[in-house]
Amino acid sequence: MMAKGPSYSVPFRRRKEGKTDYRLRKKLILSGLPRLVVRKTNRNIIAQLVRATVIGDVVIASAHSRELRKKYGWLGDLNNLPAAYLTGLLCGLKAAKKGVEEAVLDIGLHTPSRGAAVFAVMKGFIDAGIEVPHDESILPDETRIRGEHIAKYAEMLASESMEKYTKYFSEYLNRNLPPQKLPEHFDTVKEKILAEFRGF
Repeated sequence: MMAKGPSYSVPFRRRKEGKTDYRLRKKLILSGLPRLVVRKTNRNIIAQLVRATVIGDVVIASAHSRELRKKYGWLGDLNNLPAAYLTGLLCGLKAAKKGVEEAVLDIGLHTPSRGAAVFAVMKGFIDAGIEVPHDESILPDETRIRGEHIAKYAEMLASESMEKYTKYFSEYLNRNLPPQKLPEHFDTVKEKILAEFRGF
């Protein structure tokens, strides 16, 4: 039965669709800081630095994990922890270039689990030199950010079953990146991104 009466208010469309938590959004906007909006899809990571205005949100800087492949030669997955960190780093460097010094994290309706990709994005953003209030315990450790857990799993799988290895990592191998080499590849791509913004 549909609710009705003088005190009933129709919920906002995005709230009904489960896309926006308006109470949380209000708190973030009242902080007065631009929001680091992080979204993770099945294939990509998106990071945007957004400032709320009376006419709507204004994007100050943005980065998409697809940029990593197109511009910096990233051969790993586009939605894992290493890609999340690099996307955050790229967005942070773009924002720092525009004079941004502080932001607040907005993960929307993502579940805030410790070490999640959304926090890897924030770690990259912070490493670009922008302050974001956070608890250190939620950040993924450096070894996972570099993809060392993926490389170790690939080594183990290769030693146990070449068939499973080639099946599980077929996309890496099709892109000519042995997954065991992911940490070194991460370091190379990270240095390319940093080099582009050095001196600004």
